[in-house]
This record gives sequence, C-alpha cells and structure tokens, in this order.
Amino acid sequence: MARSSGSALAPLALSAPMLQGLPPAVRGDCRLLVLGSFPSIASLRAQQYYAHPRNQFWRIVGDLFGLDLMRQPYAQRIEAVCERGLGIWDVYAHCRREGSLDSAITEALPNDLPALVARLPLLQVIAHNGGEAARAMRITRSLGAEVRRLPSTSPAHASWSLERKRAAWREAFIAANLI
Repeated sequence: MARSSGSALAPLALSAPMLQGLPPAVRGDCRLLVLGSFPSIASLRAQQYYAHPRNQFWRIVGDLFGLDLMRQPYAQRIEAVCERGLGIWDVYAHCRREGSLDSAITEALPNDLPALVARLPLLQVIAHNGGEAARAMRITRSLGAEVRRLPSTSPAHASWSLERKRAAWREAFIAANLI
C-alpha cells in the first residue's frame, strides 16, 4: 500500500523528512475503528490525534456521544472515546510530507492494520476519515468488519458542512452500536 507521488513532486519529497505517525488509541473492546491518513503537523507536534484547532473530529465525535470533548484535556478525550468503543489510528505509519495536506504525502509506509484488527474481537466497523485514508479500503475490506468511507474532518475538506459530516459520521456510529 506504499504511496508515491508523481514526478512533479519528486524533488519536494527528497527534501521532506521521513515522519513517524502516532500509536493507536484503542482498547480491546473497540467496536468502531476510525482510520485517518497521517497526523497533521499540529498533531505530530502535540503528539495528539486531530490537534489542529479547525479539525472537526473532536467536535463531531463529542456531539455524537453527547460530550463536550473540546473542553477536556487530550488524555481525557482519548479515555472517553475509547471507553465508549471508539478507536483511532492512521493508515500510514511513516511518510514524507511537506505541510499537512494528504496530497503531499510521499513514500508512505502502512501501519499493520491486519495485526491491530486481529486484536479487536468486538470490532464491527472500520471507518476511513477522508479520501486518502480510504485508499486502504482494499486492505480493510478483507479484515472481517464493515468498512465505510466518511467525509474528512480536516479543515482542508470544506465542501461539506459540519451538519452533513455529522450525519454521515452518525451512521457509522449507529452501525457500530456506539449510539
């Protein structure tokens, strides 16, 4: 599943450092695994999933769970979603990228999604957060859970309203019996 860019971006890729993603935020009783593509610059700096202040992930998830996750410290956010059956990880373990756009990802190396899913006996749904993460659907479809592509919560994905995104995400939460 390694991803490489076209020749137009090749010189840029050589100057970009190899970045390492974050470990999974998941418990063994996970029923819905959300897979992003790779953490943004803000997330890597903070060592937190969805740390960019304009990313709508925490707002949408909080709304669906009826929690004000935006006011909670990160560790409490993770604890709150994990105890409700939601897990978070990324498709890529390492990549080169200038900036935070998925379109700038090169030399991507995948996370071991089959190994993680094998440790999640209650998993019902794998949800890909956006188009780049959905490139892994050819792998996740073989892992025994329902697979969905959700609209990206990234601030770069502004073509969908918050309400439209929330409705799509709600369907995944319902399918995984989280709400």
